[in-house]
Amino acid sequence: MIIVNEKEHVFHLRNERISYLLYIMESGQPGHLYFGKALQPGGSYLHMVEKAHRPMSTYIKEGDLYTSYEHLRQEYPCYGTSDYRYPAMEILGRDGSRICKPQYQGYAVIHGKKPLPGLPATYTEEEGEADTLEIYMNDPLRDLEFILSYTIFRDVDALARSVSFINRGNEVLFLNRAMSLSLDMPDMDYQTVQLSGSWARERAVRIRDLEPGITAICSMRGNSSHQHNPFLALKRKNTNEQSGDVFGFSLLYSGNFLAQAEADNYQVLRIMLGINPFGFQWKLEPGETFVTPEAVMVYSAEGLNGMSRQFHRLFRNRLVRGYWRDRERPVLINNWEATQFDYTQQDLLQFAEKAKECGIELFVLDDGWFGARNDDRRGLGDWRANREKLPEGIEGLAQKIEALGMKFGLWFEPEMVNKDSDLFRAHPDYIIRTPGRTASHGRNQFVLDFSRKEVVDAIYRQLYELLSNASISYIKWDMNRSISECYSAAYPADRQGEIFHRYILGVYDLHERLIRDFPQLLIESCASGGGRFDAGMLYYAPQGWVSDDTDAIERTKIQYGTSFVYPLSSMGAHVSACPNEQIGRTTSIATRGNAALTGAFGYELDLNKLSEEEIRTVKKQVAFYKENRSLLAQGDFYRLLSPFEGNFAAWEICQPDGSRALVTVTRILSEVNGPYRRLPLRGLLPDQSYHIQSPHLSYDAYGDELMQFGLMLEDRSAGQVTDGGDTCHDFCSLLYEITAIQTV
Repeated sequence: MIIVNEKEHVFHLRNERISYLLYIMESGQPGHLYFGKALQPGGSYLHMVEKAHRPMSTYIKEGDLYTSYEHLRQEYPCYGTSDYRYPAMEILGRDGSRICKPQYQGYAVIHGKKPLPGLPATYTEEEGEADTLEIYMNDPLRDLEFILSYTIFRDVDALARSVSFINRGNEVLFLNRAMSLSLDMPDMDYQTVQLSGSWARERAVRIRDLEPGITAICSMRGNSSHQHNPFLALKRKNTNEQSGDVFGFSLLYSGNFLAQAEADNYQVLRIMLGINPFGFQWKLEPGETFVTPEAVMVYSAEGLNGMSRQFHRLFRNRLVRGYWRDRERPVLINNWEATQFDYTQQDLLQFAEKAKECGIELFVLDDGWFGARNDDRRGLGDWRANREKLPEGIEGLAQKIEALGMKFGLWFEPEMVNKDSDLFRAHPDYIIRTPGRTASHGRNQFVLDFSRKEVVDAIYRQLYELLSNASISYIKWDMNRSISECYSAAYPADRQGEIFHRYILGVYDLHERLIRDFPQLLIESCASGGGRFDAGMLYYAPQGWVSDDTDAIERTKIQYGTSFVYPLSSMGAHVSACPNEQIGRTTSIATRGNAALTGAFGYELDLNKLSEEEIRTVKKQVAFYKENRSLLAQGDFYRLLSPFEGNFAAWEICQPDGSRALVTVTRILSEVNGPYRRLPLRGLLPDQSYHIQSPHLSYDAYGDELMQFGLMLEDRSAGQVTDGGDTCHDFCSLLYEITAIQTV
């Protein structure tokens, strides 16, 4: 999949659907030629290089009025050597200079893909499924080696990129900027697509036209954040969900990030993705190596849905790993919204008994089980059972839950501490804080300094003891505040720019240790809901809590946006109580169930407070999910109607072979005498006959009809309701089953 033209120094990374072309310029630096739909493998592509004499430009060589880095498309640019755009790297030397001129030294083609030490990364398992190109460069003045790494996958239209910096010299260097990916596009005729919001309204889809200048999203909070997701897409203005060119970029990282699009005055577009340079500086001692987080880039000619399916396939099969990657996830119930801090062991057992009756497989005990934890002002850091609430400890409760025929799970927030805790009283220096400054709190808690190994070790010992002594099948790993006053007492002044990154490396290290020691443990990541829902966390936790907002209508929007990058199997989605805790809205349990089915399914309510009819519905929902969870987790996902654009939302999950599909249609507000509606489907077999079934609709149709004419929607607001109107109300959701009819 990697073709090298030795004579022209052109590298062509190619599978059957996409091509990526780069070359080595006469100056010795790598230049970019092309990324997009697959090109012929034997072509000569140097004619793609565009350069001209431009007034007010700076040129590389005396007498040459054509070659300027400002106007050449590059692979990994640096600032100040005739290029005045934002660079991919900035290296500070002892002499105070930030200028760098890496020169090409050679290359290697590697079958497969190397892991990134201490960092999440995509991987390979089978021979021939990916090839990696490494470009070696060196700045001779500093003796700094650069390795640009590009992996192309055989079965997914994606490339993975990262960069290594190796100090081969004798002087200390400082990395002030080290992006994971830089891509110079030949024009700026695109719209950007980003996923932005805030707590309880994460990952809303935002689309805007590019103009000359900078378009950027970022986090400076120490976590990837509720506000912006480490993802950016470029789409042509006529591209929609189903057709048109789109490029997607995702950073496999959980800390401060920057995703930036810079359009210059000649309409060349530079995309960058990586660790946010603000507040970042890495001291690179002689002999040391720094590796950037991995960035994944996807191309699709099949619109935004096509881009998403590529991300889903790659992340689901070659980023998520371990015991739970290919296994069906258990239906769980979490006690938080039912009890919060106020419960006894007997309350929990009654809660679990009703859940078992409904077919639920996993009981999760949330906050309040440890230390002196009766509110959010105390107890964090003391990971031992509160014996007043749980007289038999976690071990005894877990045994009783398993005796009911269920698995047991537990909530942790291992990165945080309350001042009212034994851990803080013993080690007040363990928190992140700047000397002489007030330490800000969030939710009455402080951030443990995970840049320090001894702090990670202290938490690891507590968790290891608990997980070793009790039968715990699942943990919900929460993180309820961002980092402020970032400073570590363990590092000197010239290393304080490393703390944000070292913190995330510590988080990854603790995950890695727990996965090593307890390989069958299912970890769900959480950060006040979606504050750290990123591709980096998927490497350690195969599913994440999408948002603290469990309202079905808001979740329709949040999960719709999340699906742009992340597979359904990664989205924790639960049916909660009504009126909803976050916004006070009341929706039917059927609508809540339909919203939660398109995710890792569960409940967050007290089943003992439901009516008999609602309990029957819960039992049906659980049974339906169990019957279809393989399809829901592994199927191809299609967004059909956007809740950000109208009164309806719709999506489809289809078996890759087209044999079965599930379609969810949600009407947000009811209508009076509305129109008839039809919904064109995707992914079906044109000549296959299907049976369509919904609560009040049943008919047969061929796949071509369902994809061209469309699925006829049952909507009882289309006309006068004369039969009681059980589906004519606000916040109505219907689920359609599309099943291939077997022919004799």
